[in-house]
Amino acid sequence: MEVGLVGLGRMGANMARRWRRDGHAVIGYARTAATVEGLVADGAISGGATSLADLVARLAPPRVLWLMVPAASVDATLGQLAPLLAAGDIVVDGGNSWFRDDIRRAQELAAAGIRYVDCGTSGGTWGLDRGYCLMIGGPGDAVAHLDPVFRALAPGVERAPRTIGRTGEPSSAEQGYLHCGPAGAGHFVKMVHNGIEYGIMAAYAEGLNLLHHAGVGLATRTVDAETSPLREPELYQYQLDLAAVTELWRRGSVIASWLLDLTAQALVASPDLEEFGGVVADSGEGRWTSMAAIETSTPTPVLTTALYSRFASRGEEEFGNKVLSAMRLGFGGHVERKVPGPGGGEARS
Repeated sequence: MEVGLVGLGRMGANMARRWRRDGHAVIGYARTAATVEGLVADGAISGGATSLADLVARLAPPRVLWLMVPAASVDATLGQLAPLLAAGDIVVDGGNSWFRDDIRRAQELAAAGIRYVDCGTSGGTWGLDRGYCLMIGGPGDAVAHLDPVFRALAPGVERAPRTIGRTGEPSSAEQGYLHCGPAGAGHFVKMVHNGIEYGIMAAYAEGLNLLHHAGVGLATRTVDAETSPLREPELYQYQLDLAAVTELWRRGSVIASWLLDLTAQALVASPDLEEFGGVVADSGEGRWTSMAAIETSTPTPVLTTALYSRFASRGEEEFGNKVLSAMRLGFGGHVERKVPGPGGGEARS
């Protein structure tokens, strides 16, 4: 099959390479000409385009255009692309768009006979070798037409042991891709997938942080009216090797996972993770998950709290903490005490 790929970043380029391995033709376009030329030179794409118009002109109808651009850029890209397309063409958004936008876009493009498919894509920079988990929404005929390119990206049934009770020919879900439903369904499932990811990551981070502090009883603590005492410091005198603990958990533990594998790898390379500042971004999916949970009256305290912890990591709680300090000073004369901050500087408590 022939695919026109818009966006040749880390994920897009590796997806192109995986398609090429399976014999598909990939014509690529990126805003930077050097990026396109480099990927043509190393065989990642079979041809390069100089513009969206050039890209469309190089494809035989019915055309397949796959977008791997930031969610904020999708509408602008479609605004340029749609007038160049014809009835029967298919546009796939493989990024992390909000499912509500998918529903709107599908309706707008359908008026011109253009089929829109939303494809939540998980796999990151490891997808070239591990494959990509694909969560797909859109019209059944378009999804069926694209089956060869979905299958080429997916990890395959051999990536995980078959679930007990499943028999016969492996389903597409067992291969690593699934048509979840109509427009928006793919990105809705991917949205919740990413919300779960936030929660799992937060659980690992909090648990390892507790292990990191298990030796607090070995340190000298300030004795004053503003500091809660550690009543039994002899109980917290463990100096744990977190790289070894995470390596241990990878084997036979019920909390083993790929995220734990990556954590163990990071701790081997840098036991104190000194190169990180602990400022954690969120790209939107966690927010959308929490919003959907509120609108559907679905309790998701873990997922939502994990999102709030990311806000806190970026200092978004700073003013609120100042309000707390002001109230404590007002009702009890409690003066903020300076405590050592990260890297030996000073922070306030």
